[in-house]
Amino acid sequence: MASARRVLDLAMSETYWQDLVRDLARTLGYITYHTHDSKRSNSGFPDLVLVGRKQVIFAELKAEHGKLTQAQALWQAAVLGAGAKAYVCRPSDYPEVEQLLVGPDPTRQRPPDRGTSTRSPASLPPPDEANG
Repeated sequence: MASARRVLDLAMSETYWQDLVRDLARTLGYITYHTHDSKRSNSGFPDLVLVGRKQVIFAELKAEHGKLTQAQALWQAAVLGAGAKAYVCRPSDYPEVEQLLVGPDPTRQRPPDRGTSTRSPASLPPPDEANG
């Protein structure tokens, strides 16, 4: 039987997930950008740009089983290639997203690896590498 958290992750829409991440970032003092009319923008540009005091993050937000388009993968590769932080974030990544935005907490132990092997190369790294 699936856990309640897993059921919620699977049911969460991309729009709701995006609002959740944007609200968390704003609460933590980030300036956020989202292209509201993507029909008039370059195809594949990341859903959110989050600018904090010490980092800029390009985030492509997907529903739990959503897939990157070719244009989105191209943008992810370009942003990473330029040395910026780019992530593909899914609802089940919430703990890692929160830790990435908050920053490292030396008193917090690293959560166990969930063994997810379906993440793309631009997906969230383990928490101790997220701030490297």
